[in-house]
Amino acid sequence: RIDFCHRARVSPSRKMVRTINSQQEVVVPEGVTVDVKAREITVKGKRGTLQRSFKHVSCEITPAVNKKGEKVIRVEKWFGSKKELASVRTVTSHIGNMITGVMSGFEYKMKLVYAHFPINVACDKVDGSKETNNIEIRNFLGEKVVRSIKMQPGCKVERTSEKDEIMITGNSIEAVGVSVSQIQQTCQVKKKDIRKYLDGIYCTTRKVIGE
Repeated sequence: RIDFCHRARVSPSRKMVRTINSQQEVVVPEGVTVDVKAREITVKGKRGTLQRSFKHVSCEITPAVNKKGEKVIRVEKWFGSKKELASVRTVTSHIGNMITGVMSGFEYKMKLVYAHFPINVACDKVDGSKETNNIEIRNFLGEKVVRSIKMQPGCKVERTSEKDEIMITGNSIEAVGVSVSQIQQTCQVKKKDIRKYLDGIYCTTRKVIGE
């Protein structure tokens, strides 16, 4: 949960109004540990561990305790410009997604759309992975070429019980999103009217696992 405790203290000068301090907090739930070291965040939960560096963002990231006694991660920026202040909310959103990922995980579903030539997909394991992390697409628009897409690290792809549907799951929302994008972009129709040729693999639902 992200607490919007945006406290902006404004300079008393009448000529120029400047935000002195802006901060937001992310509540760390039970069962999750968040380590902060030199703007490098490591989040550990029941589903695994995620790590991300925010060294490119000029702000303070510190663990703290709020008024309710809850453990929080506080993101703070002093004397920032408009764009620099916007990065405070960006960092809190990333940390919130990491916490959600190690607690529940993210699930994207994609639909195989075709008019005449049925699209065939096969999910398998590559590079010694324990999960099905590779998908092969055949017969797209009747083509003989086999399209092979390897998922991002930590992502799993599989068929669902629904007809012509696949599901991609993982802890990192960025990794899952990139894997879905690679599948969709690999099955783009070339040199034809895309208003007529609607074949492809398209994302239909995005949600947190268990919701």
